[in-house]
Amino acid sequence: MTTKQIIAKYGKPNETGDGYLVTIQLPYPMRLAWDIDTIVHKMRCHKLVADKFLAVFNEIHRVYGYEKIKELGIDLFGGCFNFRKMRGGNDWSTHSWGISLDLDPGRNKLKETSKTARFARPEYKAMIDIFYKHGFISLGREENRDFMHFEIKE
Repeated sequence: MTTKQIIAKYGKPNETGDGYLVTIQLPYPMRLAWDIDTIVHKMRCHKLVADKFLAVFNEIHRVYGYEKIKELGIDLFGGCFNFRKMRGGNDWSTHSWGISLDLDPGRNKLKETSKTARFARPEYKAMIDIFYKHGFISLGREENRDFMHFEIKE
């Protein structure tokens, strides 16, 4: 979606997320990607995608189970809401609305391609398919870069 389309559907972003963010309880504990001793139990996201995020996390939990999620690093939380401009751009990042999510950013770097990105491996196909099933896209699958990043399609 373009920034104009996102604003039309999700409103204008603001620094605090006032008026559009809700907090969801995650169905399994996640580890903060840059400090794995910090456990994440909740996530702030846009109210219009909260149910979709919950459906994704619940299905990932059912398909993989918690031990496999942890083993694969699917629980390495890289962030959802973050009011900022796109890296290298002038438009707002989709994180500014809380409509995107980063997972395991340390092993799925911003410009990394399918040659080395962890999420390009076969064992993650089910996870990525789950995101698609619930209305999200993977920039890794779509653009062969930024495999950590999942955002709502519309």
